[in-house]
Amino acid sequence: MGNREDLLAGARRCLEEKGWARTTVRDISAAAGVSMAAIGYHFGSREALLNAALVEAMREWGEQIGAAMATVDEAAAPGERFEALWDRLIASIGEHRTLWLANLEAMVQAEHSPELRDELVAGQREGRRGMAAHLVDGDEADLADREVRTVGSVHLALLLGVMAQWLNDPDQAPTGAEVLAGLRALTARMG
Repeated sequence: MGNREDLLAGARRCLEEKGWARTTVRDISAAAGVSMAAIGYHFGSREALLNAALVEAMREWGEQIGAAMATVDEAAAPGERFEALWDRLIASIGEHRTLWLANLEAMVQAEHSPELRDELVAGQREGRRGMAAHLVDGDEADLADREVRTVGSVHLALLLGVMAQWLNDPDQAPTGAEVLAGLRALTARMG
């Protein structure tokens, strides 16, 4: 690998081990095995490097989730598929806890970084579309904006809420079956 790739890998390790706010230029340099000046040369700043590393990590995570969603038994009933999907999503939160935490930190940092905000917004848009396509059994390219803005947006909001519960209080956080039961109870109350 070259210095640029080493820096990305080092920054990702730091995000996973220390989080966004506690990662220093010195930490990244040591993890990457390159000089601190290389960060400025290749990325311009610590923040730009952390942005790039986080975006890369979240993109890989998104691909893993997409692959996990593709393994859900399409012959199963819709409720069973939804529950299985949520079981996989919840497992991913545990497996990638530090990346989820870094993502939350990045959301706060995005208030002061238009570039990071743009990356996060692009990821959210892609996530909403992908989730909506999976839930309505459609192709992403063929989805109506309304499906993305309703089904995809609500599912993304649900994911962020469940993720926060699993990060803060995993003993009381809902399972896939409980997410499904809760949605069924809410829809029954809505008529």
